Amino acid sequence: MLALRSELKQGRMRTIGTFEFEGRDVTVALGHDSLWAISRRGAARLAVRTAYALGGLKARRIKPRPGEAMRIALTSAIGKHIVSLAVDTNELPVLRATTWLTPSEDLLVPHLPRDLYPLGPDDDPLTAEGNVEAAQRGLNAGLLYWRLGGETPGSLLYLQNLTAMNAYYNATHTKPDGAVGGEWPELGYLPPTPPQSGTPPVNPLKKGEQVCLSDALIVFHRDAPADEAHSGRLFLQMLGSAYRLLDKPEPEFHDWPARAERTLRDLADAPEATIRHYGNTYVHPYTASEYPDSMVQVSLVSSIHDYGRWLGQAAPLEARLARGLDRFFDPKLGSIRRYLPNVGKDKDKDAVDSWYLYHPLLGLGNLALDGDKRARRLFEQSVGFAIKAAHHFDYKWPIQYKVTDFSVIVEARGDTDLGQTDVGGIYAYVMLVAFELTDDPKYLGEARKAIDAAEGMRFELNYQANLTAWGAAACMRLWRITNQERYLLQSYVYLASFFHNSVLWTSKIGDSANYPTFLAVSALHDGPYMALYECFDSFAAFERYLKDGGPDLDPAALMMVSDYCRYALDRAWYYYPDALPAEMISEEPRNGHIDRKLSFPLEDLYVGGDKAGQVGQEIYGAGAAFVFASRVFHHVEGAPFDMFCNAFLLASDRTSDQSLSFHLGGDPAGRANLFLLATGKGSLSSVTVTSDPGGEIAGNTQGRRREFEVPANARVHIRWR
Repeated sequence: MLALRSELKQGRMRTIGTFEFEGRDVTVALGHDSLWAISRRGAARLAVRTAYALGGLKARRIKPRPGEAMRIALTSAIGKHIVSLAVDTNELPVLRATTWLTPSEDLLVPHLPRDLYPLGPDDDPLTAEGNVEAAQRGLNAGLLYWRLGGETPGSLLYLQNLTAMNAYYNATHTKPDGAVGGEWPELGYLPPTPPQSGTPPVNPLKKGEQVCLSDALIVFHRDAPADEAHSGRLFLQMLGSAYRLLDKPEPEFHDWPARAERTLRDLADAPEATIRHYGNTYVHPYTASEYPDSMVQVSLVSSIHDYGRWLGQAAPLEARLARGLDRFFDPKLGSIRRYLPNVGKDKDKDAVDSWYLYHPLLGLGNLALDGDKRARRLFEQSVGFAIKAAHHFDYKWPIQYKVTDFSVIVEARGDTDLGQTDVGGIYAYVMLVAFELTDDPKYLGEARKAIDAAEGMRFELNYQANLTAWGAAACMRLWRITNQERYLLQSYVYLASFFHNSVLWTSKIGDSANYPTFLAVSALHDGPYMALYECFDSFAAFERYLKDGGPDLDPAALMMVSDYCRYALDRAWYYYPDALPAEMISEEPRNGHIDRKLSFPLEDLYVGGDKAGQVGQEIYGAGAAFVFASRVFHHVEGAPFDMFCNAFLLASDRTSDQSLSFHLGGDPAGRANLFLLATGKGSLSSVTVTSDPGGEIAGNTQGRRREFEVPANARVHIRWR
């Protein structure tokens, strides 16, 4: 930073070229050891280091490629750099700087500096005003979001397209863990380099092999955040502008109904899946491991119920598991507990994680809304205690406490003094379910108080991904009920915190090459892995969010949530051990054992390519297959096909015996996959698909499947003979 400051002050840089976009003047200049792109709009100024080499660089402009504002070739002792500068103004203005290096020798890389320096009005980084709102966490999105101060305020979002650097990470045996961040005013991407020690690294970039060193997208906004809700919305809009420019993988189709059939069979028949207590059947949280747990039991009963309703007939296992729910209820406490009364002495039967009290109530409430009398009784008997706990903690829950007296066992997570910050979100949704069941306004009041109490958390709101997703859904439902726009806007705060933790890149590091990582979200705010339970529960929450939000959603929010759900349908498949090479699965999980023949998912997959399943094979995540099958596969009575669509159907009309119309609720600028799956001997060749807008759509036949790509927010019409 001091070297840059000195060069700018003394005017020692040589201008290579200039260009302008959206009121910003960009000067490309060569310093002593770096090539800089310096953007200026009034007093809002920014220096971006695009190439670096000790000993200095020689630069010359070369012919730009289509879409580029400038292209520069550089030579140095270490090799040849190519720098591409491009701009995009279709939405918010974006400056993209991409750098490649072809080493002149096998090259060990001891250090590369950060690349982003805000400048004050006099081009002095020490006088720059602003503050960083969010930076990269772990191996999640390589982003930085900050508020610009001074005479020309605004906002900036910086996103590294980490996918482009896979070759660099694999060659140098490094990972971009927390690589984007810094200390004001020296910010941006710090390319990971091997640790220097008495035994130096021996993994070079190969001579003559071009490798991408950086692919930075910088999004500018003229507004500075006025408050928390505005900040969340700006973040989503700016992230959306960068996201649209990423090369995104095409999600694959998977047969979730077949997976659901296998899972249901294994739950019913595999001795590792269940155990008997009090004459009832209970589910192990992990294969042949851990005590029965109300969250696990209710989650599976609820998801199997949804699957049975989708099938048109209830699965016998649902009733078997539901019969055991009463044993979790403690009449003295006035609530369901986490464990059964006979839990082993190696567990503290009174200890509960804050969210564990409310998630079973969410499942019971959803069953109750569908007419389940047992579930409604347990829900109504327990909801009073749920409110009592919320009042005791003043809607700010600790990590863990005793249900008997609310004494705190673990107050806060390790990195801050914060507890489970997003529990208020799922609590609010539970209260809204109670309001729907009873029409009692006290529950609506409780939901509002919980959401209001979480205000001010900004990007610290997310504790656990699925709880944050339910918080967004609760805000959206509150907006629909109260017509108060502040709840719609507060939903963007939940979404911003959720997508702050998203994996906006495809990792090919180590074993991660065997499964997709794009648009995953780490299970916990500081968690090292992606988990299927949090994935499919977030998917279920976002279905509610999108259906309640409808066309009034901010387009960027609609796009990000829709795409999260679309990619989840592909990514989730690879949690199942039979979908992965045996050698990449942990042989010594912390819980139970892993059986690749059982259709239960692993808990943990890693963006950095660590062995999968280190935590265990989670039977409590087995509801994923039932949720996915029942949400995106559709039976069409009397038609020679079933239907799959990876955008949610908002409304459907059977217009005749041989036609169907429906409206999709996805991104208006996006596309959705619509597959017709043959169910009998009839041909699908006579089926026509049209969309409004779009007209007739051509399809491709893949075996017993007819594939169409339709606008993700269109009215779609299907006709057959």
